Formats: sequence, C-alpha cells, structure tokens
Amino acid sequence: MSGAGPDPSCASAQQARQRAIWATLALVIVAQVCVHAAMSGTRLAAPLALLQAGYSQALVGMLLSLFAAGPIALSLHAGRWADQWGYHRPVYFAIGATVLGTFLAFASLSVWAWCLSALLTGTATSFALVSAQRQAGRLARDATELKRIFSWLAIGPAVSNFLGPFVTGLLIDHAGFRVAAGFMMLLPFLAWFAARRVPAEPVSQSRAEETGLSDRAMGLVRDGAFRRLLVINWCLSVAWDVHTFVVPVLGHERGLSASVIGAILGGFALAAAAVRIVIPMVAERLEESQVLKGAMAVTAVIYALYPFMPGAWSMGLASALLGLALGMVQPMVMAALHQLIAPRLHGSAIGLRMMVLNVSSTVMPMLFGVGGAVVGAAHLFWLIAFITGSGSLLVKRLSSDLRRAEHNPPD
Repeated sequence: MSGAGPDPSCASAQQARQRAIWATLALVIVAQVCVHAAMSGTRLAAPLALLQAGYSQALVGMLLSLFAAGPIALSLHAGRWADQWGYHRPVYFAIGATVLGTFLAFASLSVWAWCLSALLTGTATSFALVSAQRQAGRLARDATELKRIFSWLAIGPAVSNFLGPFVTGLLIDHAGFRVAAGFMMLLPFLAWFAARRVPAEPVSQSRAEETGLSDRAMGLVRDGAFRRLLVINWCLSVAWDVHTFVVPVLGHERGLSASVIGAILGGFALAAAAVRIVIPMVAERLEESQVLKGAMAVTAVIYALYPFMPGAWSMGLASALLGLALGMVQPMVMAALHQLIAPRLHGSAIGLRMMVLNVSSTVMPMLFGVGGAVVGAAHLFWLIAFITGSGSLLVKRLSSDLRRAEHNPPD
C-alpha cells in the first residue's frame, strides 16, 4: 500500500548492521591503540635507558631511526599481506612482533635489546595500522560512512601517543625500566583479545592470484588519481612535520620557555584530535576534495603569516588553527583512497602511502635542520606555504577523479 510506513524488519536489520559496524570498528581501534601504545612507550623508554646508561646522543638518534626503518622497508609488504590474507594474519604478526620486542627489553635492558625492540615495535605498528585502515574501509557502504569511520580511526594514534608515553614515564620514575617494559609487554595481549573478535572476511581471491600481482606498486604509481592524492597528502604531511620541528626552533629563537613551546605543540595536537571528533557529526555535508582544498589554503595562509606572530599567544592561536586544518586531512585522504582504488588493492595502496610518508618524515627533518641553519626558521614556513599553495592546484583534478569513481567504481 502507498500509505504504508517503513518496514519494521528492514529498520531493525539496518540498526543491527550499524551496531555490528561500530562494534567491529571499536575492536579494530582498541587493537590498533594497544599495539601503537606499546611502540610509543618504547620510543620514550629506549632513549632514556640509553642516556641513563651513558651512551651518546648519536647512538640514541640511530636507535630512534630504527622505529621508522621497519615501516619504510615493510609497509608495502604489509599492504600486500593484508590484501592477500585479510585483517587477522597481519595483525597477529604485529602482535607477535610487539610481544617479542617488548620481551627483549624486559629481559635484558641492554642496548641491543632496546634496538631490536625499536625495530620490532616500529614494524608491528605499520602492519597493525595498514590492516586496521583496510578493514575500516570495508565496513563502510558509502563515502559518508568512510569519512565517519576514518575520523574515529584517526583518533586512535592520538590516544596511544598519550597513553603509551604517559604510563611508561610514570612507571620508569616510580618502578624502573623493567616494570615499564613489562607494562608494554601486556598491551599486545589486550590487542589480541580485541583482534580475535573482529569478524573474519571471506577471501574472494586465491593466493596464486594475489601473488601474481607483483607489479601492483608500480601500477598504483602509474594511476594518475592515486598519484595526485599521494602528492596532496605528502604536501600536508610535510606541513605537519615542519610544525613539529620548526616551532621549537622558532620559540627558542624568541626566548620562549620549554613549557610554553610544549603548550603550543599541545594546542596543535588537541585541535587536530578535536576536529576528528566533530567530522562524524557533519560528514554528510563534507566533500573530500573541498575539505582538502580548504585545508591546503588555510595551511598556506597560516604558514605565510606564522613568522610574523609577535608572541606565545598568537603563535598558540595560529598552531591551533593549523591543527584544525591538518587534523581533517587523514580521514579525507583515506576516504578518497578507498573510492579511487579497487578493493583488491586497498592494502597495497595504504602500504605504499605509509611507506612514502615514513620516508618523508625521516628525511625531511634532516633537510629542515640544514635549511633552518642556513636561511632561518621563517624561510622554512614560507617554503611550506608555497608548497601547500601549489599543491592545492591538484585538488580540482582530484575532485574530477572522485566524481568519475562514483559513477564508475574501480574493480
């Protein structure tokens, strides 16, 4: 009948589906947070342990580089593995690597144990994150759900970057490094408890078919839409890294105290996390390309004006606005990626993206240091303003790519 209301059984099924989606997403986030918190806690404990034992700052720098070595070398492999086996096998590998890495630190506390722990926990984080992002994308049925889901997922690293170092620091001060390592060793077991409850996805392709896609990385690079998205993401990722590196330098030049500089950086981080909480509430009104274009425009303007900020309050306000702009980027990039790339290649695309950004985050700070010493911190801000402003020219093409993918989804 035309006057009949909505079918109660359909509404009930829809509600059940939504509950299942958010329950699964919560489990994925918990597993990711636990693995990531173990790594971030190790990243605090390892350099402190070496410095306390009398090792040089150069060795500490080498140790810290090991956290990025695994993601740089193996992120693409993590993506291929996720495409081939689904969520659970890469996550279980990540959990096992985290258990082994934290156990070595717990058992020995030697320099070699901390170095291996850094390598293993850094590698584990890349496998866990690639699998989590791929699995999260499979929970969504449309672009709006993609934005909502990836906004919540992006809060996970912020939580773990607070939880891991905060608890680890307290334990080091009050109970010592071994107890702190023991705490970090417990976290992957919590991750396992959550991950094993994530429903397994059916494997639609055979192992032989997946293994035959050995040239998928080059195929992704040749994909113009993915390449444009990656360049846009890189521009904004560099802007994030520059803020983290150069604000302390600029603050030191202006005589600001360490606590004030820390507050400025903290305001940036809080703003980036806050905007990710807001995005799910307004996801229906947001278009990925428009948000990215706005983020690049705001970033370019703030970086152009930042060197002229007269004091701590104005720097803090500029950093908070920058955090709001850059905090929107990852959910939009991941939502766009899942629309532009065929589902069978989502893991590989996520892994390639992670590899590129990790290389950038490792190399760019060294270039920033050299550039800052030669031309001064202010010129680095203006360089980033130029990069992000120029990168925004790609967003119009990206908008066309997304419209084309909406009408002809990749397969």
